[in-house]
Amino acid sequence: MPAFEIKPIGYVENGRTDVQHTDNWGAVVSTIVVDAVFGDACLQGLEDFSHVEVLFVFDRLAELDDYREPRPYRGRADLPAVGIFAGRGPRRPNRIGVTTCSIVAVEGRVLTVRGLDAVDGTPVVDLKPAMREFSPEDLTQPAWVSEMMTEYFQP
Repeated sequence: MPAFEIKPIGYVENGRTDVQHTDNWGAVVSTIVVDAVFGDACLQGLEDFSHVEVLFVFDRLAELDDYREPRPYRGRADLPAVGIFAGRGPRRPNRIGVTTCSIVAVEGRVLTVRGLDAVDGTPVVDLKPAMREFSPEDLTQPAWVSEMMTEYFQP
């Protein structure tokens, strides 16, 4: 397959640096300063939305060498083995992460969000306003996911 290049539009600032501490993101407030090349009005209108989808790169962990075999989710023996595309972890092809975050403030090129599960310095590659029409009404997931995620977005 042909390769492609993605350039960051900005970086995460939040003071959280431990990539091994993977829970308790709910109260984390992050700032994303969008690069000046996009102009001071690049976020104009985003303040009218309650949430934004932040696409970012898990740049601190290497990709796996082989994705063919299912692995226990989060490396935990008490969770089922799943294929690479049935999980949201950082060790994945292209290392792309996406999180829907609450918008705290929009000021010029500075976006402040709550609940972004990315460490300080993480490259942000895109921002998209969260829209109700793009969210499924009938989302389902295995019970083990809900149990595992109880600490993920808690303060």
